Amino acid sequence: MIDITDKIKTLRVAKAQAVVKMSPETVSLIKNKEVPKGDVFEVSRAVAILSAKRVSEFLPFCHNIPVEWVGVEFDLKDEGILKIEVTVKSIARTGCEMEALFSVMLCALNIYDMLKPVDKNIEITDIKVVEKKGGKSDFVEEIPEGFKVGVLVVSDSVFAGKKSDKSGKIIVDKLKGLGIQNIEYKIVPDEKTMIEKEVLSWCEGGFDLILTTGGTGLSPRDTTPEAVKPLIEREIPAIMEVSRVYGQERTPYAMLPRGIAGIRGKTLIITLPGSSRGVEESMNALFPYVLHLFKVMKISEWH
Repeated sequence: MIDITDKIKTLRVAKAQAVVKMSPETVSLIKNKEVPKGDVFEVSRAVAILSAKRVSEFLPFCHNIPVEWVGVEFDLKDEGILKIEVTVKSIARTGCEMEALFSVMLCALNIYDMLKPVDKNIEITDIKVVEKKGGKSDFVEEIPEGFKVGVLVVSDSVFAGKKSDKSGKIIVDKLKGLGIQNIEYKIVPDEKTMIEKEVLSWCEGGFDLILTTGGTGLSPRDTTPEAVKPLIEREIPAIMEVSRVYGQERTPYAMLPRGIAGIRGKTLIITLPGSSRGVEESMNALFPYVLHLFKVMKISEWH
């Protein structure tokens, strides 16, 4: 199986179709409810719903996702063409197209089984996904031209050369993976005045985004939130709430960092944990989604 533990949960929607070809006489039997095995559509609808919930039992690489809703539509033409569409919705870390495909396929097979005593020339065709929504690909944000980011590593030991930086480099690599190239990287000790000076300098220098890592814990030297909070003009609590919720699903210690986020002028400032694991999880939780903020701010300027 593919490891999807680093993904966020989003609303996933998939629609699949199948076409069943039959004789016009069989169409008449269905419409008049004269098929010997019973009501073709109602039985097949139940088959579709049940099968959508059991895909992972038969396909070994499919994840066992929560199926929140299954919709089944039938469009029967007099000339003998039945189009089946199954829509599946799930709030999960991976898509539900296999659930929709499996469901529509079993639905078509059940129709075949119910009709084969009265029609020997039934044909199932055109099984395919016709719609898929949700997941990271739906939340890709365009990086504005000249977008500038400052990455500030806050650590006494890294600044003194006693320890190599991992967290700052994780941030830089993640940003580059998103297509952001204009990145300034600095290291400062856990000194409130130095943190404040660097962040303020980047804000005044027209940086779009500032990410700090370190100094958000509970030791006497952890003062990043105290240094940054007075600089923030508009706090955005939900940014760090989302980060903590994401982390809490993976470790109970995600509740401990005191990170904050907000805007000064047109600069977004986010204070991330100092641990490499905490930084990686925070970046996975927030990016690229948080970059939508810049589009929202630009739209608000127009109005």
